[in-house]
Amino acid sequence: MSFGFELLESKKVSGVYAVTPSIATDERGDIWTSFLKDDLEALLPNGLAFKHDKFSQSHHNVLRGIHGDSKSWKLVTCVFGEITQVVVDLRKGSPTYLNWQSYKINKAQQKMVLIPPGCGNAYYVSSELAVYHYKLAYDGDYIDAAEQFSVRWDDPSIGIDWPVTEPVLSGRDLKAPFV
Repeated sequence: MSFGFELLESKKVSGVYAVTPSIATDERGDIWTSFLKDDLEALLPNGLAFKHDKFSQSHHNVLRGIHGDSKSWKLVTCVFGEITQVVVDLRKGSPTYLNWQSYKINKAQQKMVLIPPGCGNAYYVSSELAVYHYKLAYDGDYIDAAEQFSVRWDDPSIGIDWPVTEPVLSGRDLKAPFV
């Protein structure tokens, strides 16, 4: 059984990768690898390493984001349920500035998304419940919510085609500025 990955760089947002694992399935269910240090850390600059994992559980119709920071690489996925994952290029001076890419992630379309610093991360939960996983790589200390940037989920200058018009949002996301 192979535990490799298929890597596909986004054509809309430079530096973003969809990482699709090989999945082995039999009568018991399936198994897939979410992380192989040598394979996935090769995508990071200057020998940076993943050093922090987080999980988030969200209910149906929740939209989290658009959030990001200037130094964290994020490898994200949905390990239970179904989400629409969105990445927005918020790096001024980038050739893909304000472009966005979306990915449907669920059991049938399992993938991870590698998000570089300066890009906004957001996701919408279309199942009754979803469990989201972040794997983070950064230099120094972790930048938490107070030091991160936020952008309005429905900013018309970005124009994300969300599958929802009235999501459940946090106070942070309700107050997020437009670009």
